[in-house]
Amino acid sequence: MKNFSSYYFKRKEENQMKNEKQLTIPFILKFLIGLLIFIGIFVTAMIFGAAKTGVTDIWLALVTNETGPTLSMLREIRFPRAVAAIFVGAALAVAGAIMQGVTRNPLADPGLLGLTAGSNLALAMTIAFIPSANYFILMVACFIGAAVGTLMVIGVGLLKKGGFSPFRIVLAGAAVTAFLSALAEGIGIYYKISKEVSMWTAGGMIGTTWDQLQAIVPFILIGLLISLFLSKQLTILSLSEEVAVGLGQNTTLVKSVLFTVIIILAGAAVALIGNMAFIGLMVPHIVRAIVGNDYRSIIPMSVLVGSSFMLIADLVGRTISAPYETPVVAIVSIIGLPFFLFIVRKGGKGFT
Repeated sequence: MKNFSSYYFKRKEENQMKNEKQLTIPFILKFLIGLLIFIGIFVTAMIFGAAKTGVTDIWLALVTNETGPTLSMLREIRFPRAVAAIFVGAALAVAGAIMQGVTRNPLADPGLLGLTAGSNLALAMTIAFIPSANYFILMVACFIGAAVGTLMVIGVGLLKKGGFSPFRIVLAGAAVTAFLSALAEGIGIYYKISKEVSMWTAGGMIGTTWDQLQAIVPFILIGLLISLFLSKQLTILSLSEEVAVGLGQNTTLVKSVLFTVIIILAGAAVALIGNMAFIGLMVPHIVRAIVGNDYRSIIPMSVLVGSSFMLIADLVGRTISAPYETPVVAIVSIIGLPFFLFIVRKGGKGFT
């Protein structure tokens, strides 16, 4: 026990010394700066689009009951999709951070390891077999699909000894994702619901309504709160499972809860906007370069950075070829794929 404790605190001290130069700014100040940047991005996203608005219009739409075409557009179209971008970005970023911490795999991402593909398949099956399903039923189906996708990737990884190596598990995730995506496409074609499925799985915030947000956002909030509550345990677990056991942590329970949180966050995100890869890969690496390796800092900062990133991606999608929409998933992938290759080239070290 003493040896485990000494190892943990030695590793903790090494991490602190390693990041001392970049952590001269206190975390709370970094968080406040990130919050101000996030607010600025949100206001910018509300101003620009196919129909440009002003700060006054945003203020009136938020705090008054005045009516008008511009205010109605803001309240019923632009605000809901911005809220969706915020919560989806936060959910996928935190899910990716948790996956990377639990598996100690720098390439872990819900979109790359079968979670979102499983959710997409479950969503397609629900639309095909339960056409009258409401948002809650669709979301539950996405949770189940995310769990199935995760189990399939783990199963493929366990087929060979050492299956949880970072690169092998990514290959397993790619294979499972391709298989589940093909099944979802096949169901859409066979049952002639390709258009309906595509509207859900295209990976964009267009058409998001307040009703959808009311059904799905509470689950994302619950997942984020649980992840914050377990951030200390996740930090210990990310160092070494042996260290966590030596410090008295019930690793089986902690892992089970954290994987449940990942499934909730990824499933809710897919139910809200569809498939979206690379957010959970990129954001945690960027955040670690800013705040270090303590998940008590990584989780809250990932919420801000993930939300800001998705707001920017949605803004670019709305404005780059206005009045036409560019799929957000395409914009994210253009950035995400080179980032993925960069992480692979550096052996998973990212910016650290």
